[in-house]
This record gives sequence, C-alpha cells and structure tokens, in this order.
Amino acid sequence: MSTKRNSLSAIALVVGASLVLSACGGGSSDNGGSTGAQEPTGDIASMAIAKGESGDEYTSPEVPQSTDTFVVSTDNPYTAYNNSAADANNSYNTFALAQVISGAYKLDGNNKVLLNKDVMESVEITSKSPQVVTWKIKPGVTWSDGEAWDCDDFYLAWLSSTGKSKGADGKDIFTSANTTGYELIDKVECPSQTEVVTTFGTSYPDYKGLFGISLDIMPAHILEKATGVADVTKLTPTGGDQVALGKVAEFWKTKWNGFDKELMPASGAYQITAFEQNNSVTLERNPKWVGKPGGPAKIVLRGISDQVAQAQALENGEVQVNSMAQPDANAAERLRGLSSQGVRFGASNGLSFEHMDLNFKNKWFADQAVRKAFMQCVNRDELAEKLIRPVLENAKPLGSLVFFQAEEGYTDNYAQYKGDAAAAKSTLEGAGYTIGGDGIATKGGEKVSIKISHTDIPRRKQTVELIQSQCKPAGLEIIDDTDPNFLDTRVSQGDYDVALFAWSAAPFKSSQKAIYETGGGQNWSNYANPKVDAAYKDASSNLDEAASRKAFQDADRLMAEDNYSLPLYQLPNMWAFKGIDKVYFQSYNGALWNANEWVKTS
Repeated sequence: MSTKRNSLSAIALVVGASLVLSACGGGSSDNGGSTGAQEPTGDIASMAIAKGESGDEYTSPEVPQSTDTFVVSTDNPYTAYNNSAADANNSYNTFALAQVISGAYKLDGNNKVLLNKDVMESVEITSKSPQVVTWKIKPGVTWSDGEAWDCDDFYLAWLSSTGKSKGADGKDIFTSANTTGYELIDKVECPSQTEVVTTFGTSYPDYKGLFGISLDIMPAHILEKATGVADVTKLTPTGGDQVALGKVAEFWKTKWNGFDKELMPASGAYQITAFEQNNSVTLERNPKWVGKPGGPAKIVLRGISDQVAQAQALENGEVQVNSMAQPDANAAERLRGLSSQGVRFGASNGLSFEHMDLNFKNKWFADQAVRKAFMQCVNRDELAEKLIRPVLENAKPLGSLVFFQAEEGYTDNYAQYKGDAAAAKSTLEGAGYTIGGDGIATKGGEKVSIKISHTDIPRRKQTVELIQSQCKPAGLEIIDDTDPNFLDTRVSQGDYDVALFAWSAAPFKSSQKAIYETGGGQNWSNYANPKVDAAYKDASSNLDEAASRKAFQDADRLMAEDNYSLPLYQLPNMWAFKGIDKVYFQSYNGALWNANEWVKTS
C-alpha cells in the first residue's frame, strides 16, 4: 500500500488523524461471489462489528487460544515502531502496530469510535471553559517489559506532537507527522500515574482522536533511560532544559525505526518478536497484556507488493489472510473465483483516497498555469473506469480533498477537470508557453518535463502510463518515477514534482490541518494560503458542527482554486481469508484491528 496517515473530525464521518499513506477496496457479497459494486452484505458486513464491543466501549473478549501461526499479507512491509515521526508515518506501520500499541480509543470496522476499556477507566470533559479533558487509566496496565503504561507515556505523546519545540532553524525539533489537537493543549498534568489532565487553550471537539488512535503513545521509560532524562514530565515544549529536550526529540524521531526488542515493548495484546526488513514482522501474544489473551498464538504480517501474488499465496495456503489497501482488478477477480475452496472475499469503500500533490517548489509548478494545465489533461474518469470499477463498479472521480462523496458537506470542486487536452494546451499557450516540433511545451528554451513519483504498486504504474497518454497532446512530458521506498524516504522531504499516493484517515477531520496549513508537518509540497490556514483553524476548533463544516468546505474550495492537489478517487479496501471465522479490513487500522478475536475454523 502506498498511503500516508491522518485524522478527521467527528463531525464528518470519515477522513483524518495523522494522515497516513494508505489505500482501499471494493464490494462483495457474503459468499465471495459478488462481481463488483455492492458494499459488503450479510456475514461480511457483520464482521465490521468487533466481538468485544458493547455500545461505545470495547473490551477484549474471551476466545479459544490457538497454537497456530496466522500469516497475513499486505501491500508493503512494516518499517517503524514510532509511526508518528514524519519520516516513518504510513499505513503499513499502522497495520502492524494495531495490536501492539494501545490507546484510549479504538475504531471498529464501521469506523465507530470505542473507549478502550482494556486500558482505560474513563475519558471525560471535566470543564468546558477552558476545555479540560481528564483521562483515567485502568490500574495495573503495563508494557510488555513490566513497566507501567501511565501518565508519563501520555505526556510524551503530547510533548512530541505539540509542534511548539523549535530548533535554531525555526522548525519542529520532533518533526511529528501530525500536531493537530496536541498544539491546542496548553498543559498536561499527572495528578497520579493513572490520571492525565489536559487543558486546552482552544476548544477541540475531536479530542477522542488524541492519545492513541494514531498509535502515538510511546514508552516514556525507554526514552528516559536511553537519554538520561530522569522525568520527561519535567520538560516543556518551550523554555526549560533545552538540552534535555533536544536529546528527547532526537531519540523519539530516530531510534524507534525497524525493531529492537530492548527499545520497543508492547502495550497491546501482541508484541513484536521478529522483524525481517523489507519482508515481514512477527507478532506473538504479550504475556503482560492486561486484557483477555488473543486467539492466534503468532501472527506474521508479510509485505507483498503484487496483489495478484498475494491472491496466489492465499490460494496456495501460504497465507491465511490477504489485506489489500491497494485495490487490484485482477486480484479481485481471482479471489472471487476461489469461493468453492472456502476463500471468502470482501471489499468496501475505505477511508483513503488516491491523489496527486503538485510541488510548489518545482520550477514549473510555481506557475499556476502549469498546475491548471496538468489537472485539465488528466482524465480521472478513465482512470476510475480502468483501475477501480472492476473492483467497485460504481466508483467515480472524487471532487474533494476534505470530504468523501457520502459525507454531509461534500461538494465536487473538481468537476471541470475531465481530461481535456485541448483546454490544457490552450492554458499553456495563453501563459506564454510554446509547443515545440516534438509536441512538448517549452518556455525560456526549456521543455516542460514533469516526473510523477510513486511506490512500485502496479496500479500506480498503470495510472502514470494512462496520464502520459492523456497529457502528451497537451504538450506535457510526463516521466514515470517509480521508487519502492518513495513513501519511506522521499515524500516527507518534498523530493518530487508530483507525488502520487493515498491519504488514509481516522474518523476525525481536524488532523487534515497538518497536511494543508502553511508549514504543516505533512505539508511537503510547500503549499501556503493564509485563507486556508484560517479556515482550518476555525474548522478544527469550532464546537458548532454546521459552522465547522462550512469552514472545512471553504478550505476545500480554496485549495481547488489554487490547483494544489488533484483528488482521483476514493479507494476501496479489499481482503480475503480462509480458515478464520471473522476478518474485516478496518479502513484505518487494516485487517489486524481485531486479530486478537480471530478463531481458527479449519
């Protein structure tokens, strides 16, 4: 999968907590025999509800404990334990860590927000002016190394993600992927180790997206031991001991990559026990887990970038679960044909959307005429027709960066971009570009040559091939820049002309702010519009739902007018499994979101 992560507002149904690179799937019936368009029905749809959920709460249920290993495939491998660091942040880490890192809340398959009663007693707004939220931790919760999971860990999550700790260059020394919500907290207090009191300087309706939905609660005791900082709660984002703060920031953003058993304990039902770079990560039951033990004894999550190869591995019995954030028509057809072998196929619209970000630091894209011409020549309907509809036949181009099509507030701000090469050519010529004898636009003696950068997912390469043919008549030379490590190494450095990937979001919109505001932690294209900044500030702090929605709509419209990013389509998640009772691809956390509940059936 090639997706980055983020988090949205509870006002809207979906999109947002730290945006993560991600993808999605199509529709199916409960017997694996569907041929497309429908959202899950029958048994498959029922699997979106966790066995352990009751009302608005979740508690791990008691299930039979297997001695078996469950092998799960996904599009890309796990790379980092701290998924909140900007350089590490992507959906594939989330998929692996969903059972490893605990938080105050969990999401079920329907994106319902559930209080995690395995580790929390309660979360309450204890004051409205100023807004104060009190988080009470269940006594006795520990990390897998036996150390307490407590207020220190919550404090570190806030300290690392306020965005207020600046270096000499004026930049955030932690480089957190997402600061939304945390930057509004003026102080975090620890009256006891099981009580966390957060006081907000500005009201924040999406507070449930903090402390855990993005798997951002890291082990403070590990960091303290490694840095020599006796008590991280004595540090503040600004002022105080800047030398100690610098040590903490350096460890936080650089030392929790890959896997090191001594540095990376678990606070969830499973712990990481093995890691093979660029291939797999192994999870086993956490013996210190405070909740009911998980069903599978061992879970191996393997990265297989070719979705058809994933399907073949399931067919051959090499894996028990396929979880594909990247929809693939050929893989879907193959999996649907395996129902007689006991394979069950599911597909549904996810909380991810494919898009292309245009880098304002690029010499051509600094000119809005080139940005507009690029958007004019891309035929998004053809992309959806050839790449997405075979999985989800009612898929259509997405017209918003902020809202999904089914959400209240959705407006198609990109309807004018229908793949009109003649219009794109006219836009370029009107801005002083000349179409040369080779058909390529030039200005100042240079050809307008644009690279589209992406990971090595087949659908992405097909996307670029289609765009090359669509935009050539407009005078734009499009070059395919395939890089398997693009999302891990280059995107956060702004090393691209056009970045082709997907954003995956939890059901909180406010964290989009980190992507689109000036200087935001995930704004890698150097985009800046003070009106957009103001709209996001209003939207993410306004407790009036209608007013908040209107502000989100304003930001969406303004970004479309700036020709900053071109949304392509909402991505469907697709998955398949055999020999397990209930598997559902959770849009933000992947297939392992409730793997602790899995029961072997054959």
